[in-house]
Amino acid sequence: MGDVATTAFDQLGVPLERDLFLRSLIRELAGTLEDVVGLAEASGFISVVGQRIGEIINNDYKAALDQSTLSREQVSAALVDLKARIQGDFYVVHEDEDKIVYGNRVCPFAEKVLDRTSMCMMTSNVFGTIAADNLGYAKVELQQTIAAGDAGCRVVVHLTQTAEAELAEGREYFGSITPA
Repeated sequence: MGDVATTAFDQLGVPLERDLFLRSLIRELAGTLEDVVGLAEASGFISVVGQRIGEIINNDYKAALDQSTLSREQVSAALVDLKARIQGDFYVVHEDEDKIVYGNRVCPFAEKVLDRTSMCMMTSNVFGTIAADNLGYAKVELQQTIAAGDAGCRVVVHLTQTAEAELAEGREYFGSITPA
C-alpha cells in the first residue's frame, strides 16, 4: 500500500527539487529580513554570509591554482568562473589595473532574485572579498542588477582608490596585503 501512495506522489507535477527549493528559501529569507529589519539591515546580514562564502571560494581557487595570492588576471577569471559554476552568465566588459567591469545576463538565483535587491550583496561581498584578499583593495559598485528590474547586471570592481572609485556608490573591501 505504501508503494502505491509513493508512486502516485512520484507522478505528481509538483515543481520541487533541491535547486528550486534552496533558491526559494534564500528568496523568502531575504524577503523576510527586508520586511522585518529593512533593506539596509537585510543587506548587511546577507553581506556577512557573502563574505564568508567569498573566503571559502577564494581559498578553493587559491588551492586549485596552488597559489598563495591570485593575480588581477586570475581574480578576474575566477570571478567569471565561479558565477558560471553556479549558473550565472558573467563576462568581462572592460579590465585594466584600476578596475574590472562585469556584465551579466543570467542571475544564479534566476527569477527568485526579482525585487530582492538585498540578495545582490552576495555578489558584492564574494567579489569584494576575493579581489581585496588577493589585490589589497576592492570597491564593488552594483550599477545595474536583475534584482532591481534591469535586463542584466553591470558590476564594477574598483581595484585602486582612484577619484572614480571614490565617487562610486558601493562597498569597500580591504585585504591584509598592501596594494601594489
